[in-house]
Amino acid sequence: MELQYLVREPENITPSTTILFLLHGYGSNEQDLFSFQPTLPKDWLVVSFRAPGNTPYEGFSWYDIDLADEENRVNVEQANLSLDILLENILKVSNRYGLVDNQTHLAGFSQGGILSYALALKNPDLFTKVACMSCYPEMKILENISKDKKKLEKLQFFISHGSEDAIIPLDWGRKAADYLYHLGCYFTFREYVSGHGVNQKNYLDLMDFFNK
Repeated sequence: MELQYLVREPENITPSTTILFLLHGYGSNEQDLFSFQPTLPKDWLVVSFRAPGNTPYEGFSWYDIDLADEENRVNVEQANLSLDILLENILKVSNRYGLVDNQTHLAGFSQGGILSYALALKNPDLFTKVACMSCYPEMKILENISKDKKKLEKLQFFISHGSEDAIIPLDWGRKAADYLYHLGCYFTFREYVSGHGVNQKNYLDLMDFFNK
């Protein structure tokens, strides 16, 4: 399945051009995180995917969620299918641009961040920097992560969460710190006085993470 996406191309593309893939949250679309692109490094390729599923009102989703059922909040089958589709599309886009000696980064918000954890931890040799915003590591889709400590140790995570998040509680987000520490991954965990979103300080810290 070929996902729709927006792309910002740099003036020159070589086999070593860095590429960043953006994964939006539930009910949003590919325009959302693509708004970050003006302040991202100018020599990067930036690709923002549209999720394959529809939501009841508007926007798109990577998988169905049931906020009333905490035990079965995530449609695991759909989430795993989206992970397969994303990996396939990430490789297709990279091959389309002839990227063979480059760094590949990820940034996801909410549902997109949950999938970013899984994509990176299942394929640590493919990714370098991973930003997971207003989300948490969903263990039901993290059962088959890589066991290669050396590859996991090379991943760099930026994790951010709002202290007043009413959609995904801060305590859920904090679980990432213990989980990534146990795996030996490098990570930065930041909390902000905000709800389920990215405030200005969060945005500046995210850009600092990617621009270093």
